Amino acid sequence: MTSSIAVFTSDLRLCDNPVLHAALRAADQVVPLFMVDRALARTGFAAPNRVAFLADALADLDAGLRKRGGRLVLRKGDPVAEIRRVAAQADAAEVHIAGGVSGYAGRREARLREALAADGRTLRVHGAVVTAVEPGEVVPAGRDHFAVFTPYFRAWQRIEPRRALAAPRTVPMPGLSGLRSEPLSAVASLAPGTPSPGLPEGGETAGRRRFHAWRRSGLDGYADDHDDLAGDATSRLSPYLHFGCLSAAELVCRAREAGGAGAEAFVRQLAWRDFHHQVLAARPDAAHTDYRPRHDRWRADDAEIAAWKAGRTGYPLVDAGMRQLGHEGWMHNRARLLVAGFLTKTLYTDWRIGARHFLDLLVDGDMANNQLNWQWVAGTGTDTRPNRVFNPLAQARRFDPDGSYVRRWVPELAGVAGPRVHTPWRLPEAERSRLDYPDPIVDLQAGLNRFTRARGRG
Repeated sequence: MTSSIAVFTSDLRLCDNPVLHAALRAADQVVPLFMVDRALARTGFAAPNRVAFLADALADLDAGLRKRGGRLVLRKGDPVAEIRRVAAQADAAEVHIAGGVSGYAGRREARLREALAADGRTLRVHGAVVTAVEPGEVVPAGRDHFAVFTPYFRAWQRIEPRRALAAPRTVPMPGLSGLRSEPLSAVASLAPGTPSPGLPEGGETAGRRRFHAWRRSGLDGYADDHDDLAGDATSRLSPYLHFGCLSAAELVCRAREAGGAGAEAFVRQLAWRDFHHQVLAARPDAAHTDYRPRHDRWRADDAEIAAWKAGRTGYPLVDAGMRQLGHEGWMHNRARLLVAGFLTKTLYTDWRIGARHFLDLLVDGDMANNQLNWQWVAGTGTDTRPNRVFNPLAQARRFDPDGSYVRRWVPELAGVAGPRVHTPWRLPEAERSRLDYPDPIVDLQAGLNRFTRARGRG
């Protein structure tokens, strides 16, 4: 009986998983393996919200494997050493893994390939597992990646995503008595702490349930409604895509089958995700350094940064977004643009400070989308209008006109009716004095002038 190893990383699912399918085709038996990698904890990438979601996802994956005759093997420690050890124990000729785009994933792959080759084994790396279109599959002439989204999207649309693979009916495993596995509780050691109270349930089962419900009720109106803050009409699928509980390629196919303007708008968002992955694959240093340097001399006002993190800036729409982040480990996409723009351009604070705070809390936080979206807003990334500024009052009038989103997340202002909730500093003094809510920490025009002068010096 021949054996292979399927290493799960950011593909915690049974449906449409090319890694697992290839491992099953390659051998009579498969060891499904997940590494509890303590190196992620040391880098600070592991955080309570993502670890809690990960634990749900692994438990769901293990349950699905057990229904098919297998089980998930968890190991902790150095991933290369442990994968090599399991492969030797199972006498596996091949190890299968999804390709990654971060610098860490690239280094891990290179080390693993070399270690396995020394043992006479082969590493098989599979593309288009985490994304719908593999980074590097579409490139402009003479360059290694697209630096602007629109031409990338035109090329991306011409690629037909692979057809979704059904979940395997059986996952036969080698009967090795010594094939030990850490308990699922070992995952919690990656990031001790309390997750956000409104965190969604993790796992493929929960993700597919959410997608099918939203496809029936929200997909058609997505083009018109996805920026409506109070309407909360986005798919909320980003955590499931981040952990690979859902397949991006399958979502593209399912949306296109449904058709319509809403489906087209949703597919465009999936393409944005692929776009950021192909940028990071080509420029791994963009996770920490400016993709397009603007020679910024960032300010670092500790009191302002603390107010921004706490949702106490005095600008209700900004504060509502930050409060939602703290409670759910997730934030509406329109609010993400607004709060990031406020930090980087109104307060003129380094985008890396905001990106780090998001990674501390976002359940969907990853290096490609988080870091490159922050750079896009800060004007150091791929935005073709790097100096655009999101005015929180203009954004409020457009995307939360009656203030319902603000009242939901800023309870101090729940009694302020209508659009007046967006400018509490303009309320009559008698009403203003009853609110436990701060005055604005910066004048918007002064912040704009400061940013314009600073970028002008660059």
